[in-house]
Amino acid sequence: MGDLVLRADRNGIATLTLNRPDKLNSLSQPLFIELRGHLEDLARQTGQIGLVVLRGAGKAFSAGNDIAEMTQRGVRQPEPNFKAKTVEMVAQLPQPVICAVHGVCYTGGLELALACDFIVASQSARFADTHARLGLIPMWGMSQRLPRRIGRAKAIEMMTTSRPYSGAEALAMGLVNYCFPDAAFEEELRRLTETIIANSWHTLRGNKRLLRETEGMPLSEGLAHEIYRTPGLGPDTRERLAAFSSRKS
Repeated sequence: MGDLVLRADRNGIATLTLNRPDKLNSLSQPLFIELRGHLEDLARQTGQIGLVVLRGAGKAFSAGNDIAEMTQRGVRQPEPNFKAKTVEMVAQLPQPVICAVHGVCYTGGLELALACDFIVASQSARFADTHARLGLIPMWGMSQRLPRRIGRAKAIEMMTTSRPYSGAEALAMGLVNYCFPDAAFEEELRRLTETIIANSWHTLRGNKRLLRETEGMPLSEGLAHEIYRTPGLGPDTRERLAAFSSRKS
């Protein structure tokens, strides 16, 4: 793997870092090719990795698509809709994915963040959809994932104004799950990931799968899906029940 997306594993947590800090981690095709490779590996490594964190190097998460690359002729994707499919692979990973945002998270970067299961932000983070400013139409999920996360009214506001929203504003509208002070961001992120990874990886994957598969179903169908298509007990269930019982006795 190259150096445009770095991977670091620790205690069952894989951190993927977009690594074009001099370009505010703009999303070039070579970066996406490396990201795709990491995602393919992670999808096969459920026994070794229970949680994935996606973040950016330097001053930002991502300023969005690489505009300079977009204006070049002759840049061909490995397959049609390669970038959109790669963003979808983030959503389809078996493991939960946290997007850790500091600095700007604009347009294509926001679409990438929205594919994650939840987003944490620093207070100085800035979120924006600038498709309208550039005369572009979303192709990586903005029109579908943004209203599902924050509601149609707020989504159309973001999509039509192209203005940036602070970390606190993003928290208030439900775009992010947590907004941490800049000085405490790394420590709070560490605490959060350690809390999650301590839980059953089997349950983490099962919960994510059930939520994904039942999205949009009527309640009766969703309940039936939960009951009859459950992943069942995990290999660590007996051990965890025994440990819980011993603490109570």
